[in-house]
Amino acid sequence: MYCDYYGFKEKPFTLTPNPDFIYLSSNHQEAFAHLLYGIDNQTGFIELTGEVGTGKTTLIRTLLGQLDPETHRTGLLFNPSLSPLALMQSINREYRLPSTDTSHADLLEELNRFLLQQNSAGHTVVLVIDEAQNLEPAVLEQIRLISNLETERHKLIQIVLVGQPELKQLLQKPELRQLSQRVTVRYHLCPMDFTDTQAYIRHRLRVAAEGKETVVFGAGALRWIYRLSGGLPRLINAYCDRALLLGYTRETREITAGMMAAAIADIRKEQPRNAKFRNYLAAAILGMAVLAVAGTYLAKLAGQPQGNTSRNQPAPTVALSIQQELARLTEQESALQGYNALLQLWSVAPIETPPPTTSAADLEKFAQQRGQQLFRFHGKLGDLLRLNVPALLEIKLTDGGKRYLALTGLDRGRLLVAPAVAGRNSFSNEELNGCWSGRAYLPWKNFLDIPPMLRQGSRGNRVSRLQTLLKGAGAYQGPVTAVFDLATVAALKDFQRARGIDPDGLPGNETLLLLYRYGGGFFPPGLTSKDGGEG
Repeated sequence: MYCDYYGFKEKPFTLTPNPDFIYLSSNHQEAFAHLLYGIDNQTGFIELTGEVGTGKTTLIRTLLGQLDPETHRTGLLFNPSLSPLALMQSINREYRLPSTDTSHADLLEELNRFLLQQNSAGHTVVLVIDEAQNLEPAVLEQIRLISNLETERHKLIQIVLVGQPELKQLLQKPELRQLSQRVTVRYHLCPMDFTDTQAYIRHRLRVAAEGKETVVFGAGALRWIYRLSGGLPRLINAYCDRALLLGYTRETREITAGMMAAAIADIRKEQPRNAKFRNYLAAAILGMAVLAVAGTYLAKLAGQPQGNTSRNQPAPTVALSIQQELARLTEQESALQGYNALLQLWSVAPIETPPPTTSAADLEKFAQQRGQQLFRFHGKLGDLLRLNVPALLEIKLTDGGKRYLALTGLDRGRLLVAPAVAGRNSFSNEELNGCWSGRAYLPWKNFLDIPPMLRQGSRGNRVSRLQTLLKGAGAYQGPVTAVFDLATVAALKDFQRARGIDPDGLPGNETLLLLYRYGGGFFPPGLTSKDGGEG
């Protein structure tokens, strides 16, 4: 809304990490140095902790982006709320190893062979586990056993545990002392100080305006931001974004202290989204019991897909009902029912025979039987909903097993599923979050047979098709040249940024499935219509 007014190429203060806007404060630089030191010296275990909103995710992405793919093999687990067996399967899956075995010993042996091969080739293997404060002690013990894989000189895998301060408390438990003793590099990421807060804001404004200073935050406004955000990047972004909107409505390019105070007051009338807001709310309600404050806070979070799933726990009875009913089916039966519900949206004949297993490879073969491809998703519910594509959700059972459920649409903020489960076909975000593993499979069709391996310098009809799609999506203004040139790379990056995809300038599967939806001429099913209305 305000980008044209201020001359921004895109919004400078989004709540999702954007590598184009990365600013490493002195604290972030120190944390980054600790991570690199631990990996380069192959210490085995590294611990990074920090409060919600301090920028841990940005730091992890920066780290993984800096590690040379020629010398490092990296894996990242976003949702570690798994059983020991499921954890082993997830790790092997991250490194594209056989992962369907149900024997811990066989999975560990497969991983060990891979690590020895990588070690012989001179590669460093790095595994980052985010939200590690949610790990059960039994899972942490399994991670310790993985760290036993070593040569006479060094560890074969470098494990980075990332989490909120509760992770430190977890590792202090007596039963985890063996693991804690192996963590040789630790760093707690603190919020930014006032100097870094000012520099952070100015940096993001300059990047958005391509080096120009088109808007100024006054000294009073900056003090307001720091005082109320405590130096937390996530809160700084929220406050600055609202202040820029207020400046736009008042047609001014200077954000004053009064405007900043008004913007902050406006935000704090809305639903609190993190621990910092809860602290202010608790301070305002002096006599209210902590439990009541927490209950009110959780109730207000209903329907917010972008929230931290570890802090948005659903009603246990709903999640348990879903798990118990799906447990009556086999994995293959649930996969067949869920996938056929998605095929119905595509107006494609159903598949009669269940897949032999529910490994990613067999699910892809399952899709290929109907001329489709399958995009593997691993992340948060808010990011999945942003893709606006019907999906096969992997549901975790209480015994560590898994089943499947189709996400078919949205209706007035509720998620529609098929088949109906627990007597219902719609659930709130937090209800499904209580039993969703964080993995999903999205069927899509490559209508124009555009290969994801196209690169700069490629030529031919398939490049022309890609450029035509980009034109239809409003991302490419040049002629259709059939040459994958710099303008095509730039157009791909623009489209990817607009859709929240890592802007690598390559037509990967995620990029293509969204291009077919927004490029015009194709009508794949979505959770909502193109303009955001429910459909």
